[in-house]
Amino acid sequence: MGVIWGSSFLFMKVALSGVTFGQIAWSRLILGGLTLGIIVLVTRPRVASPSGVLGPVLPREPVVWLHFLVIAVSGCVVPHLLFAWAEQYVSSSLASIYNAVTPITTAIMATLVFRVEKLLRDQVVGVVIGIVGVVVIIGPWGYAALTGDLWGQLACLGSATWYGFTFGYTRRYLSPRPIAPATFAFLNIGLAGAIMLVLTPVLAWHPVRLDVPIVLALLALGALGTGLAYIWNVNVLRAWGPTNASTVTYVTPVVGVLLGVLVLAETFSWHEPLGAVLVLFGILLTQQRLRLTRRPAATPVSPSTTFATEPVASAGPRRRS
Repeated sequence: MGVIWGSSFLFMKVALSGVTFGQIAWSRLILGGLTLGIIVLVTRPRVASPSGVLGPVLPREPVVWLHFLVIAVSGCVVPHLLFAWAEQYVSSSLASIYNAVTPITTAIMATLVFRVEKLLRDQVVGVVIGIVGVVVIIGPWGYAALTGDLWGQLACLGSATWYGFTFGYTRRYLSPRPIAPATFAFLNIGLAGAIMLVLTPVLAWHPVRLDVPIVLALLALGALGTGLAYIWNVNVLRAWGPTNASTVTYVTPVVGVLLGVLVLAETFSWHEPLGAVLVLFGILLTQQRLRLTRRPAATPVSPSTTFATEPVASAGPRRRS
């Protein structure tokens, strides 16, 4: 997944040589929705209820569809448009670095907006360090005015913020519901694709210049990166747990940067890798993979004492371009 999502930024840069940013977002969501729709139609995935009865393939409650409509807009339509637009002005490497900010924005949204998590002291420090890292990446001292490059970076940051909103919203309203991974991915991407169809005259009705690399890039973005990878992500999350699954957060920008440098010969300013290191350090603290303080020693408990516990997901669940 890290390789697929990390390469998405390269594919967007390649596709921009022949199509518009709106056509990139339009095609990847349409192709992703079609891919997932075929998978759901063939496999008809279901999840058993607590009583052991298999539920319907698609949810029946209108409120569930409303929640999926919200995350289709916040987690697919808006960030995909923003990232594709931003890569007109920033390198694919830099865009992949901004995508790695998602765990930081997720921690902020989950704590301050949706109140589904409570950050520990080290996690708060991690969020602050991550924010400082973002400022260093932007390098505001180098801008005398709002140039296209700065707007592109702000668009990337906006995408990561919308991803964070989506993770918090999903945790609050959809995570407790028994929905199969393939169905979840299909409803998310499929509804986003339906929105794109409505917006076709605005986003996609423009001249195009297609060649083999551009077509392959669009197919990889849609069928693979926005289709199959979404199912893999949910399956890995359930099989490995949020902590191990979140390691893809560190792989994605590495792949994105390597491909940008090796394939597109992209270069960096000194402050961009420095800011990326700060962001990575902040993510390690936010996801509790690194601690500044030791945990308090456990208090002995008598065998008769019982606890009511609830699993808490990682403070920084991640999203790809």
